[in-house]
Amino acid sequence: MDVVLEIFDTYLFDFLYASLAPAKDVGLIPNFSNGLNSTDPTLGGAGGYVYKPSTSFFSIEPSKYAYMSSLPRDNIYRQGFTLYLITWVFGLVTYFVFASLSYVFVFDKSTFNHPKYLKNQISMEIRQTSISLPIMAIFTAPLFLLEVRGYGKMYDSFADAPFPLYNYLQFPFFLLFTDFLIYWIHRGLHHPLVYKHLHKPHHKWIMPTPYASHAFHPLDGYAQSVPYHLFPFLFPLQKFAYVFLFVFINIWTIMIHDGEYVANSPVINGAACHTMHHLYFNFNYGQYTTLWDRLGGSYRKPNPELFQKETKMAKEEWERQSKEMETLVKEVEGEDDRTYDASETKKTM
Repeated sequence: MDVVLEIFDTYLFDFLYASLAPAKDVGLIPNFSNGLNSTDPTLGGAGGYVYKPSTSFFSIEPSKYAYMSSLPRDNIYRQGFTLYLITWVFGLVTYFVFASLSYVFVFDKSTFNHPKYLKNQISMEIRQTSISLPIMAIFTAPLFLLEVRGYGKMYDSFADAPFPLYNYLQFPFFLLFTDFLIYWIHRGLHHPLVYKHLHKPHHKWIMPTPYASHAFHPLDGYAQSVPYHLFPFLFPLQKFAYVFLFVFINIWTIMIHDGEYVANSPVINGAACHTMHHLYFNFNYGQYTTLWDRLGGSYRKPNPELFQKETKMAKEEWERQSKEMETLVKEVEGEDDRTYDASETKKTM
């Protein structure tokens, strides 16, 4: 995350902090007009800050603004606040860009006619996400801060891996590790003492759209993200692999809510498997694979009708889904007490 922080500092936050919190002792600011090298340790800016590239793969020479703030780049409070903004805004941009692409090019619009699809559902999904992301970022930013300040096991050069093959094995290892923990966290969120308080808002979307991907109660969303942040504190992880995986996780979360049932695999937990979870609650808690659901006895094979265009959105299939789902709601929640505004509820067919 230090690479991301350096890029944002260089092109945005150096200027903002120099404007909002200017350095009091301008004599400490390097004289760029005289061609002085800002990396020279004798030319430290305000607070003695000296530029050190976050990666050996490239360096971005700081502008004069990097030395013109009373809050230098390595100030812990500045880093924490900047990481909070990056986490919030970057998460929001990723959500809107990829959810919108999925909605336009992938999502089956026939879902709108499903009896369990809510009126104005997309706007409600977006509203829930917009409320949750800034709160989730409050809890996520400190973990990024610890990683940036060197408390994790991040490494830069591929030569620094525990062994050469690890540069490749870290990807499946990360997915298996996080999939395992998310399975148990997600399953725990369905415990009766927890479900109604945290996870139930996400199950408001019986027939989700890509915009439902991040529409969680903020503590629910944060709890399911903890394994991603825990991994680099326990195991080595290459810096750019970390950024790639962070983006991949967000895209995958959108994909399993896109309603396009392509992956009819006994291993991959795709959109069809996750639709079974939204419809029938106590099945398919996994994120990427069905492995832990199979071992934990919670796997439910997607209905074969979902993979056939002529039956996927047939009225008979919808009615069967709705009938079984309504029975399960009473078992899981005691009653179907999802109280919405009358204008939000879509009439059944």
